[in-house]
Amino acid sequence: MTHRAPFAANPAAHGGREFARPRARGATESSFGGEVRGPRSDFQRDRDRIIHSMSFRRLKSKTQVFIAPEGDHYRTRLTHSLEVAQIGRVIARALGVDEDLTEALCLAHDLGHPPFGHAGEDALSEAMQRFGGFCHNAQALRTVMRLESPYPEHDGLNLTWDLLEGLAKHNGPVAAPNWALAELDAAFPLKLGDWPSLEAQIAAVSDDIAYDNHDIDDGLRAGFLDLDDLLQLDFLADQWRSVEKRFPTAPRERQLRELVRDQIGVMVNDVLEHTRKAVAGMESVADIRACGRMLAGFSPAMGQYERALKRFMYDKLYFHPEQVAAAERARDVVARLFAAYSQDPSLMPERWREGLCENEPERSRRIADFIAGMSDRFAMEACARIYGTRPVGLVNV
Repeated sequence: MTHRAPFAANPAAHGGREFARPRARGATESSFGGEVRGPRSDFQRDRDRIIHSMSFRRLKSKTQVFIAPEGDHYRTRLTHSLEVAQIGRVIARALGVDEDLTEALCLAHDLGHPPFGHAGEDALSEAMQRFGGFCHNAQALRTVMRLESPYPEHDGLNLTWDLLEGLAKHNGPVAAPNWALAELDAAFPLKLGDWPSLEAQIAAVSDDIAYDNHDIDDGLRAGFLDLDDLLQLDFLADQWRSVEKRFPTAPRERQLRELVRDQIGVMVNDVLEHTRKAVAGMESVADIRACGRMLAGFSPAMGQYERALKRFMYDKLYFHPEQVAAAERARDVVARLFAAYSQDPSLMPERWREGLCENEPERSRRIADFIAGMSDRFAMEACARIYGTRPVGLVNV
């Protein structure tokens, strides 16, 4: 980072970690016996803990848009998270806020997604309705604070308060936290009613920019989107005419990829221009949190276009008849798994059975934790083992 804005989160003055790790006797700053390993800041260590986690690795086999795609070139939750992080770092660097915290938030924001994307989440939400429900955002916090536990002394990854509060409320203050977030907030208060850091806000808008555009790329590749339909959006049509003018003889596939790159660039530049104006006069992270509104985001004009693009994508891609049919079958897989484990917990791996109690809602919540951590492939294989037949009709690309 070439400069640090006065409102940037400071890794040397963060809000602490839930579990203090006492330095071993005789340990030095660089020794393995102490808390610090190498010349990393605490936000860099947060990022590295996320990257090295099993939950992060499993994102490679979790649905982004297309369920369990057979093709190698479609996005998964992992590649989506990497693209979000790339965009987030660019914006953070240009605005002078902490790149490492921004990147860590981008990489971790989807760790709570169950298999099969929103279809899987809908099934878990329905199954868990009597037990407090299910929310992928709260599950991301539950994953990094309780479920992902590589350390001898405590549960969770023991991330900084700044990272956890950014995950909890990167979309803004949380007025009515669900049970999972409420439990975690009670154990390690995250000031859910306050506005988040600018780093968290950047992670949120970077998520929008990434999936708005890479879903166009994937949708066109799969044949679910048609360029002529896309060109009904005036802003996108302007970008397309610019691409054709600059590269009139290029193959159509390369022109389309140039269109996606152009759109990302235009959106990023819009966010930078709008956010610079919004943060003018801010002198601290406290100023950002006290301002009473989101500061990092699109200009009103770009925001209007982006909402129109989302409506188009829901109509033409996310609710495409083939997608809806695959989602129904995916929901059935998750619902059947939840029913099977609820009826016969011996079907679960030993380490998950060990912590399973008979009391509700704890029992069903642990079953949901197990299912939420599954990859698409693992869920299909588990369903096949239990019911004797492998789910069909889930792959449509």
